[in-house]
Amino acid sequence: MRKAHFQIADRYADRLGGFRRLAYTEWGAADNPRVAVCVHGMTRNGRDFDAFAEALSASHRVLCIDLAGRGVSDWLREAAGYSLPTYIADIRGLLASQKLTEVDWIGTSLGGSIGMIIAGDEDAVARGLIRRMVLNDIGPFLPKSGMAPIADRVGRAPVFEDLEAAEVYQRKVCAEWGDLSDETWMHLTLHSLRPQDGGGFAYHHDPAIGDALRASGPLQDIEMWPWWRRIECPMLVLRGAESKILPAETAAEMKADGAELIEYPGIGHTPSLMVDEQIAAVTAWLR
Repeated sequence: MRKAHFQIADRYADRLGGFRRLAYTEWGAADNPRVAVCVHGMTRNGRDFDAFAEALSASHRVLCIDLAGRGVSDWLREAAGYSLPTYIADIRGLLASQKLTEVDWIGTSLGGSIGMIIAGDEDAVARGLIRRMVLNDIGPFLPKSGMAPIADRVGRAPVFEDLEAAEVYQRKVCAEWGDLSDETWMHLTLHSLRPQDGGGFAYHHDPAIGDALRASGPLQDIEMWPWWRRIECPMLVLRGAESKILPAETAAEMKADGAELIEYPGIGHTPSLMVDEQIAAVTAWLR
């Protein structure tokens, strides 16, 4: 049986002078000084971490954040705001409001990029915010060839007549995550959707996220090596052996720099963190 969890929301002033909600799901004892922050991928939300967070809550207080425009968090008024600076400012504001000065970080895809930028900040105090970091299928080099299919799909999901149709789509777009139970696929589906006023279901993220991603023109390779080289905390890298986002050469270089590396055969982008083997490996490393 799952432990109780709570939806909590803080409001932050945006750059246009309004206010919006940043939501997260909390697991574990609220007074536990050992805190973990889980940050999801591009179009996902914090409920992807439910099974993982339940397991980790034995040793940590766990905050699973919905980035702006996803899940229960408010959508932005301008598509251009869907960017790393916005996400970083939001999360640092949330952690400051909780008076947290040190956390463990679990970042899947985009969530890992955010963690690398924070942990590799030029300011040593900012770098010290992250005690240990798990990067789930993401590294300091992102090839445009791997990002292109994601960029083309973001914000363009259809409206679904029913849950069955939505689950079929969910299994298709997340097929690279590997073999998951029927219960897990339905969990993913339920927390990926929002009911439409006229009936049916749409994806639970702002379609403008895709507009922002494509607005700058043709995709280019992204390199974050300067931030990576400044990271001082212990790091665990998870890689799907078939991943096109985290090339094997990049993962090997990260390992040479001191990161621990676990590869999962038969998986692409990303390991789900929803199966026992992956959950056990990461929670043991964090403990």
